[in-house]
Order: sequence, then structure tokens, then C-alpha cells
Amino acid sequence: MIFRHTRIQPAQLLLDHMDLLLPKTSPGPVLDLACGDCSHGIFLAQQGLEVVCCDRSRRALDRAKELAAATGISIQDWRVDLEQEGVNPLPQDACGAVLVFLYLHRPLIPCTKKTLRDSGLLIYETFTVEQRRFGKPRNPDFLLNPGELLQMFQDWEVIHSFKGVEESPPRAVAQIVCRKPAS
Repeated sequence: MIFRHTRIQPAQLLLDHMDLLLPKTSPGPVLDLACGDCSHGIFLAQQGLEVVCCDRSRRALDRAKELAAATGISIQDWRVDLEQEGVNPLPQDACGAVLVFLYLHRPLIPCTKKTLRDSGLLIYETFTVEQRRFGKPRNPDFLLNPGELLQMFQDWEVIHSFKGVEESPPRAVAQIVCRKPAS
């Protein structure tokens, strides 16, 4: 596959909090969870961070590797089914940061917490129930209830929290940027 351009456009939430993800201060690799084409992870790798792109789709990970190569950087790819019932697919205390964009599998939240090292950073943005008025997804399994994301991480150091409508394209989302407390 040839890419017409290799400019990576990460989410504004990630851009707004880049100062928290400097290579010198990140205590380990960044895990781009359910990454799709891993555009967020590739952007971070371009900034000098070690990145692991994680998805269950081999096709998506192959596209991510091609895109990374086209931008002159390398990433680690990890093919894993994150939705295995009763299984924690994530290694414990392995990551300095975790990115989650537009993905929700509630049983994975405790696993995500465990994979972060002490003081590790979580950047999470996904759809809320209000998304139904804008289109897909509509399934309640993939939509956060009011205050749910903040509740999931209430005992963490919350740096940023937002719930509302983002423009371009219009979508109803909840966002959180938070740090895992030291044990």
C-alpha cells in the first residue's frame, strides 16, 4: 500500500496533553489500545516515545506498520483479542502510558489499570450515550453513561475531564486524562 501522505493527525486531546508524554518522563512504553491504524501511537513514536500498537485485527496492524515505515519510524505491534471473557490480556505493570480512543469494553478497564505502572498516564476518549443523535455507535455496550468514565478512575489523579459534544465531526464523547496513584 502506498500512502499519498504520511502526515499523522492525532486527536486534539492527545495534542493538548503532549507535555505529559515526553520521552524523558514516560516510565515505559506507551500502549495504544485497540489502535486500529495506530495513528496516535505513530504520532507519539515520531516524538521519540516507545510505542506498542495493540489490536485484534492483523490487517489494521499491518496498515499501521506500513504507515509507520512510511513516516520513517518503527513501532511494536501486538495482535491480541482484548475481549476474551474472563482473561486479562494485558501484562501487569508494563506501560508508562495507555491511549484509548473511540473504544469501550468495560471488562477491560481493570486490566487497563493494572497494566499501567505507578504514576502511569491514561488518555481516554470514547463515545457517550448522547452519540446516538449523531449516528453510530448506538449499541449501549459501546456508549458511556453520564459520569461513568470519571467514576471508573475516581481514585486516580485527574488532570483533565470532559463530557460533551466535540465538533468536526460532531460526536458526543467523554474524555479523561489521569495518573495512576503510587501503590
